[in-house]
Amino acid sequence: MNGDPPAPDVLQLRPIGIIRTPFREAAGAPIQPSRSRGARGTVTVFEEYREALRDLEGFDRIWLLYWFHLAPAARLRVTPFLDTAERGLFATRAPCRPTRIGLSAVELLRIEGAVLEVSGVDMLDETPLLDIKPYVPEFDSYPEAKSGWLEGAASERRLADDRFSKERPEGEP
Repeated sequence: MNGDPPAPDVLQLRPIGIIRTPFREAAGAPIQPSRSRGARGTVTVFEEYREALRDLEGFDRIWLLYWFHLAPAARLRVTPFLDTAERGLFATRAPCRPTRIGLSAVELLRIEGAVLEVSGVDMLDETPLLDIKPYVPEFDSYPEAKSGWLEGAASERRLADDRFSKERPEGEP
């Protein structure tokens, strides 16, 4: 804080592309890229950003940052897919976030013009793309990191149910 300007109340984001996947609704979609069984999709970058794809080929994985366009309103407490206990939203990867920003590390299979073929998609069809970053194992992998409550979760769940695809009555977590 110390003299820093106040954070803006509203940020404006413009999508840089669109993500196409076989998943039209949350129920039945993979809960994470690592549980997608190699589901494939495409990422189409808008023409004005095509030049930014230069040198991306050669990376095995990329981070996709995107907008949860079909997520329900934010909730501060949720029951995540891999648990039966209610958790604080920020201790989960639930889609009902205040900013609706999603993040997935997907496998980059091929680039053809402004279209990226990817594997490991867990987002819904027609998801607005906000950014792409290369996955760099030296920077992005911390195998010894603790996983909080997930260390005790033994669930093998791969697909989502409908717990985040409907609005909750006011006052219900």
